[in-house]
Amino acid sequence: METFWFCVIALLWLGYLFLEGFDFGVGMLLPVLGRDETERRVLINTIGPVWDGNEVWLLVAGGATFAAFPGWYASLFSSTYLPLVLFLLALIGRGVAFEYRGKVDSARWRRVWDAVIFAGSWVAALGVGLVLTATVFGLPLDAAGDRVGSPFAAITWETLLGALAIAGYALVHGAVFLSLKTEGEVRERARALALRIAPVALLPLVVLLLVVQIRFGSVGTYAAAIVVALAAFGALARLALRREGQAFALMGVAVAAAVVALFGALYPNVLPSTLDPAFSLTVANTASSPYTLTVMTWVAAFGTPAVLVYQGWTYWVFRKRIGTRHIPRVHVPTS
Repeated sequence: METFWFCVIALLWLGYLFLEGFDFGVGMLLPVLGRDETERRVLINTIGPVWDGNEVWLLVAGGATFAAFPGWYASLFSSTYLPLVLFLLALIGRGVAFEYRGKVDSARWRRVWDAVIFAGSWVAALGVGLVLTATVFGLPLDAAGDRVGSPFAAITWETLLGALAIAGYALVHGAVFLSLKTEGEVRERARALALRIAPVALLPLVVLLLVVQIRFGSVGTYAAAIVVALAAFGALARLALRREGQAFALMGVAVAAAVVALFGALYPNVLPSTLDPAFSLTVANTASSPYTLTVMTWVAAFGTPAVLVYQGWTYWVFRKRIGTRHIPRVHVPTS
């Protein structure tokens, strides 16, 4: 059961990185691809119906970690407290900005909230990359699972590389998503931008996977890392041929293989100790009781299909492309 729930948590992070990844990317590209207010509204409306549902995957991943591996949850969240606070503030800022930017008919008002969306998307993407990479490379934990050292112990060159890797992936993923969900000039600009920035933006992810495989890799995780490279190349090739749907799907394959490579290299640890391997947290010494894991499994067996059906239905309803012709005039509620 411990291994099963380790795989479930990896799957939840995969869902979060794939779904939240593209709406981070849209926010990161808001001032780049949105050249006027109407185009910026097009970009925001592509994720408007789904961005809050995408964040559910993060909540479930955190809740599952707390319930299935409380020792992992306690050590990781307390050891990376400052990055996590910045990450959560960025998420809160984005959410508020999406709701507030249209409440006042003022260009200055909208510029302020657009800046919050832009900054929040970058900070959140960098933050989740840093925390996930700290999980793989480890933290200075003592025998009790407590962090040794400063509050900035999680910030190393490896975790900074991980932060850039996730942010770079989100940037390209968002551009591919926009080329799939928009029409007209916005679609063409998004497609051209994705093809132009991908070699640089995806380079940190390639380097991160290479470093992880050199240090902790096995045959299976090496194979997964190769799939990441092939899927990313295939996505760009299909995008160049204007097959945006296939490109978007291949970006999903790339992040799925990346999660397999990272979590596969981590297992059976859940949080290695950089002070002494004997202090590392594993699936065995941090898991909840078998009874707790059994109850969680039954709850997940009934709840997960309902969530997947509902979220799939949402994407199906809002599946069509959006263009400037679909954007109505600004309507501001009056008192």
